[in-house]
Amino acid sequence: MHPISETAISMGLFVVSPATHPTDCGRFFRASFSVRRAQGNGSYCRVFRFDKTFALREAARIFAVTQGWLQTWMRHPPVC
Repeated sequence: MHPISETAISMGLFVVSPATHPTDCGRFFRASFSVRRAQGNGSYCRVFRFDKTFALREAARIFAVTQGWLQTWMRHPPVC
């Protein structure tokens, strides 16, 4: 399995930046991502943070990237 980078990933017109954060107890990780688009005079930026916890940092990254992909490619993405 190849690790997913925490650096920005280009997804069409958008750039998704996944991130993971340790919980207060340090045993689990939380996922988040930002979606950015800059086109012409307008720009778009949203940050998504999730309450779901993961035992592995890599699992949190995969979740963040998947949620970012859903937000950028689906016409009406599901509400998280």
